Amino acid sequence: MALSTSFTAISALTRYRRRHPFNPFSTTSFISSSFNHISRKIQLLRTAASHCHTQSSPKMSSVTAENTKITAPYGSWKSPITSDLVSGSDKRLGGTAVDALGHLFWVETRPNESGRLVLVKQGEKEGDDPIDVTPKEFSVRTVAQEYGGGAFRIFGDTVIFSNYKDQRLYRQSLSSKDSAPLPFTPDYGRPLVSYADGVFDARFSRFVTVQEDCRESAMNSITTIVSFDIRDESVQEPKVLVSGSDFYAFPRLDPKGERIAWIQWSHPNMPWDRSELWVGYISDSGDVHARVCVAGGDPTLVESPTEPKWSPQGELFFITDRKSGFWNLYKWIETSNEVLPVYTLDAEFARPLWIFGMNSYDFIFDKDQKNLIACSYRKNGKSYLGILDAVQNTSSSVEIPFTDINNITSGLDCLYIEVASAVHPLSIAKLTLDDHKSKAVDFKIMWCSSSISSIDKSYFSMPEVIEFPTDVTGLNAFAYFYPPTNPIYQGYPEEKPPLLLKSHGGPTAETHAVLNLSVQYWTSRGWAFVDVNYGGSAGYGRGYRDRLLGQWGIVDVNDCCSCAKFLVDSGKVDGERLCITGGSAGGYTTLAALAFKDTFKAGASLYGVADLKLLRLETHKFESHYIDNLVGSERAYFERSPINFVEKFSCPIILFQGLEDKVVPPEQARKIYHALKEKGLPVALVEYEGEQHGFRKAENIKFTLEQQMVFFARLVGNFNVADEITPIKIDNFD
Repeated sequence: MALSTSFTAISALTRYRRRHPFNPFSTTSFISSSFNHISRKIQLLRTAASHCHTQSSPKMSSVTAENTKITAPYGSWKSPITSDLVSGSDKRLGGTAVDALGHLFWVETRPNESGRLVLVKQGEKEGDDPIDVTPKEFSVRTVAQEYGGGAFRIFGDTVIFSNYKDQRLYRQSLSSKDSAPLPFTPDYGRPLVSYADGVFDARFSRFVTVQEDCRESAMNSITTIVSFDIRDESVQEPKVLVSGSDFYAFPRLDPKGERIAWIQWSHPNMPWDRSELWVGYISDSGDVHARVCVAGGDPTLVESPTEPKWSPQGELFFITDRKSGFWNLYKWIETSNEVLPVYTLDAEFARPLWIFGMNSYDFIFDKDQKNLIACSYRKNGKSYLGILDAVQNTSSSVEIPFTDINNITSGLDCLYIEVASAVHPLSIAKLTLDDHKSKAVDFKIMWCSSSISSIDKSYFSMPEVIEFPTDVTGLNAFAYFYPPTNPIYQGYPEEKPPLLLKSHGGPTAETHAVLNLSVQYWTSRGWAFVDVNYGGSAGYGRGYRDRLLGQWGIVDVNDCCSCAKFLVDSGKVDGERLCITGGSAGGYTTLAALAFKDTFKAGASLYGVADLKLLRLETHKFESHYIDNLVGSERAYFERSPINFVEKFSCPIILFQGLEDKVVPPEQARKIYHALKEKGLPVALVEYEGEQHGFRKAENIKFTLEQQMVFFARLVGNFNVADEITPIKIDNFD
């Protein structure tokens, strides 16, 4: 059955090529006869719109009615959301901080600088441009646990940061404009020792941080909590404070420097499966001389505490998912060693600990000395901002125009929040509260990840929250559906749009309904797009997250296929033009869906997993037992690895891979590529020098996006794209 299906697919492609001759150097042949007419029509619409909106960018939608739209095949529409715009403005945040004077700092990625991460300071006066703090030869990034995070810390007029190239810690003055960063950790010849999530210890004038040491073994690194004396500028070896566990995170000191809290966990657990919260007492010599397990030590109680933080009054707060299965805020009563809930809700007040330095809540300065806590939580796919009174155990909701909230940093009489929504990309917002700290009285955007001012919002596709039945009776899953949206174009009445389904990475992660220009790139050209939160995703509690335990390659694949079928049955998309894409774990789901199901007609895998057993042998320490929890037996490792069932593939695949990827080594993509090429299926492999797990360089982000688009258009779309894209050679097709 599988073999005959593959011949049928290849024969269909051959017939398609005969009916639709293709110019390999251009993808605009379909509009050669009508391009001038369309261009004139668009220009007239723009001109008319400009007269209606003389004080803002042209709003084409203001004069565009349904009967004046250009009718063209779905997928072939022209759009101002270009690949250059997507790749060049795809900035990410690496954390926010406020200095003692209330100045805001943040770390942002620079795709146009090969993905360099830069510490930036807000302008001195309102309206001033932000100021780069990090010199051009440095990049603020740690590779601890491969995914990094928590790469800098500000105290006084000094910043300490991890430099990507050598992974050493550097100290830099913030008060001097031309201050050069100076290293204070040893040079081991290669970047074999990494640091993350550090804090300043004022009592001993030292820097306390998580250290990952790969000198003996990159596959079995040693993680500890260490300190460095920073009273002078000498390079020094660290002093080990806490050791013995496989992993550590969130070392946090109380206001007096007398106690330190931290999170630890060991194989085979991931931090969201089981972890422990400890408190250690610090002696006069600076050693941790006594320890208490606050949460996670009871073997009969399954929980994963995270994000410990000391209040200004010296009380320890943290988040855990004990009993209810939802990450809620708790407080430690030191005198009785009790843990009490601060506020309980069937919502997630934290995220899985994939990266260091998360900050889901923070204490608010209050003149009445109340324990007020600003926190974010997610419920049913939406974020909320709340103010908790830790004394009264009450909560009030703060209304803000955003549906997605991440890290929170307290400023002087304000909050800085990482926010986004369906019409606004990732941003840093400054929120000023009233005297009672219950309402927002002022709201200002301080930084934005993407430049969208030139794009009419009528090009943005609004996500529809869909809940669809899975193949398990009584269990539903969730996704965000984006219909094709363009104010200038409409599809043919008898045609339904092609669908691109995205399977997110992780797989213990969550996709959010926020403005993502890479999604809008597809929808504004006439594609339908769906982003799936399959069983195992975060954001819906432990019960939903645990659906994937022992079931990776089954639950995620079935949920993605069920979602596509749901959209076909709902009449929203074309069942003959279903495509799937995903990166990392999403790449594995993509390959598994194409190997073991016949739902999709083509796929794109970005640094995806083809061989589960090889991944287990080659991946880094952090995830080395993660796969055992998700897969289970040796038989399952074999039966769920797409590379072992090449004969079951029956449709085209394009693969993208970074050559410095340590999470999913390049051999994974090469194995699937050579196997499919030998089988005779249309396949292409793109490899990027200098890229790791995830693409950070603008030119590579652009190329990946464009080549996915033209690959799908050529092989399953039955249309040509409007953009000038030179397609790469496809084996067994060109």
